[in-house]
Amino acid sequence: MSDASRFEALAQPGVRRLKAYDPGHDLVALRRRVSPGGASAQLLIELGSNENSHGPSPLARQAVLDELATLFRYPDPLGGDLKRALAKHHGIEPAQILLGNGSHELLMQLAQVFAGPDTDVVASRYGFAVYAIAAQAAGAALRLAEALPRTATMPNGHDPDALEAAVTPATRLMFFANPNNPTGTWFPTARLEQLLRTVPEHVLVVVDEAYLEYADAPELVSAIGLLSRHPNLIVTRTFSKAYGLAGLRIGYAVAHPGLIAVMERVRESFNVNGPGLAAAVAALGDRAHLAWVRDRNAEERAWLASQLGQRGYFVHPSQTNFLLVAFGPGTAALESALLAQGVVLRPMSGYGLADCLRITVGTRSENQRLLQALDGVAR
Repeated sequence: MSDASRFEALAQPGVRRLKAYDPGHDLVALRRRVSPGGASAQLLIELGSNENSHGPSPLARQAVLDELATLFRYPDPLGGDLKRALAKHHGIEPAQILLGNGSHELLMQLAQVFAGPDTDVVASRYGFAVYAIAAQAAGAALRLAEALPRTATMPNGHDPDALEAAVTPATRLMFFANPNNPTGTWFPTARLEQLLRTVPEHVLVVVDEAYLEYADAPELVSAIGLLSRHPNLIVTRTFSKAYGLAGLRIGYAVAHPGLIAVMERVRESFNVNGPGLAAAVAALGDRAHLAWVRDRNAEERAWLASQLGQRGYFVHPSQTNFLLVAFGPGTAALESALLAQGVVLRPMSGYGLADCLRITVGTRSENQRLLQALDGVAR
């Protein structure tokens, strides 16, 4: 028996079958390959990780610098300043907030606490990969609700009717993102509330709003406003996307105070770092920068979608900072050719969308270089 097999046999059953989260390309290795001397990594156009192409608020940058003198101190274990700022921002109570090392940690912990053997977890097909990982790691059965089928004019997207139909007496959690990663699609908040009225109270509905700050569709607003009427609702958010703090890993969940109190029992001590706490408070207070980022993203998203559409590619409508684009049967070869040109996109075969690539909306110069490379390799 190999060492790997020996240790795998010691693991819990759900973990034995688990595959680790795939972050895509090894970007650090790619940067070093194109810039071995440590010079600027701008030789790469990194459009595969859905990062904020415009960067964080200058106030957040300064807050990080101000924290450097106290790096030898543990961070606030309660995250009090950030919780109070978030509570004011959302019109809720600090007791309704749980902080996490990104929202990824919180999604895993939700399954750890509320799912397990003899229970199941419902998620939508073409949803964020972590939902399935969280369910399997907890030993729960995953029930995938089929997504809406793609046609010549309609994208793959969540089917709320299918989500409702997938619920069983054993269901404890339902995961989906609105707007969704990796498709960029969404459904109206009014339809979400209809789903909440239908789902039994023993099912905790987790709405992942990692990309909500980018949304400008009037029918899509935060589910946080529904919490007072639906105590089984949990909303997760992050500072990694529109706020541009992906490197600091700050996320949070908003839910009923009783649920948050239970979750606090498994929260790792000092799970959110000091510079991250300070940067998140500063970023939250700089509404002008967030509005500027949202406006620039909306402009570039529309422009890039139009340019790709003119080239004959099917572009999923998006309320995020990325586009899911169908390139056809030669997608894998196309992606490899673009990578050779220094353009990093995200393959989607792991999501069952092998004919698609996910493209982060970059700056105009980044988007132009993408199109130039695409035109060159697609001839």
